[in-house]
Amino acid sequence: VAIVTGAGSGIGRAIAVKLAAEGYKVLVNDFRTEAAEAVAAEIGALACGGDVSNEADVSAMVAKAEASFGPVTHLINNAGHVHQGKFIDLTVGDFDRMIAVHLRGTFLCTHAVLEGMLARGSGVIVNIASQLGQIGGIELVHYSAAKAGIIGMTKALAREVSAQGVRVNAVAPGPINTPLVRSLSEDWQRAKAAELPLGRFGEPEEVANTVAFLCSPQASLFVGQTLGPNSGDVML
Repeated sequence: VAIVTGAGSGIGRAIAVKLAAEGYKVLVNDFRTEAAEAVAAEIGALACGGDVSNEADVSAMVAKAEASFGPVTHLINNAGHVHQGKFIDLTVGDFDRMIAVHLRGTFLCTHAVLEGMLARGSGVIVNIASQLGQIGGIELVHYSAAKAGIIGMTKALAREVSAQGVRVNAVAPGPINTPLVRSLSEDWQRAKAAELPLGRFGEPEEVANTVAFLCSPQASLFVGQTLGPNSGDVML
């Protein structure tokens, strides 16, 4: 039973499609209820609208998944938000919304399912970060900070719960052809593509393949890791 947040489009949608094809019972979450419902109808999944930064919405989402499918075994914290601007022009509201969706959202969703996973002695959590959380991004300071926080949370939580049967890892994609990335300026996109050793942005399905691997028993030794389908932007 997998919850995929922010799955109404882009990377989240591709993850939901991939997991459903592999036999998971999937709850598709998005703050745009109509988008969640469309994806769920397409893949035979369950839809639940809601904002991951809202504790009540998160509780309702987990309750819906459990009532329909049973205990949540896999959580993919994918919901995201992007906003481009020079640091000097950012408002407190800009910063707070970025942290709320990415970092608070990851915390709330994880907190909502972790107790059950620990009680059962098994579970998988995959957090979608970004390569900008590793190297930073011009005019994306708040986004980079939020994604770096997700990577730090992933490592710390993995140290805390791995011995109790819950595997926690992250995926840090590079620029991917999604509505979120296409909302950035054309100048930013051209400059970024020119920096990539692979010479192109990735596709959502390429990230979904990485997530599916981390969700599977084949990834049993992966603990607190950050995998990078990033066109070579970060090499570790």
